Amino acid sequence: MAAALAKSSSRTLRGRAGVALGCNHGAGASARGGRAKKNAGDQALGRSRGGFSTKIHAATLDENCALALHLTAGQAHDGRQFEALYESLPSENVLEAALLDRGYDADRIRERLARDGLEAVIPPLSTRSQKLSYDKDRYRNRNRIERFSNKLKQFRRLATRYDKLAKTFFAAVHLVAAFLIVKNS
Repeated sequence: MAAALAKSSSRTLRGRAGVALGCNHGAGASARGGRAKKNAGDQALGRSRGGFSTKIHAATLDENCALALHLTAGQAHDGRQFEALYESLPSENVLEAALLDRGYDADRIRERLARDGLEAVIPPLSTRSQKLSYDKDRYRNRNRIERFSNKLKQFRRLATRYDKLAKTFFAAVHLVAAFLIVKNS
């Protein structure tokens, strides 16, 4: 054993000074033996381009009135959340068109909206082989949805996500949405 230790200590590391080669400082198994946290799924947190975050999906009439809200982890794809958000809309829906961003450009979403008599105002993805047309003048009104998101972010509790659990954070989102309706009516 002493010979093996002496042999290994005589090796030299190639590379920059102060850098130990062969060490992995990336994500790995947790120190708790690989077990997941008990309530990890209850937090709706996930990695996205902006970092560790949560997405709030909203169906709104204008910048002050949200009809339906849905919460997902940051890495969740927008298009996959459409059904849950659309199903949570009130049954007395008076919408004429659905102004959606490129993340919702899918044939199944367009078919669902057409089946329900709504015009799909969705710009096509650049990867589509057949470019679909959409009403660009009507799409300009989509900034009202972005203004709703901006109004939510004006509340520090939502912008910085103080709440650990998804249900308490989502409750705060609902309170702020209700406050915006009352304030602007």
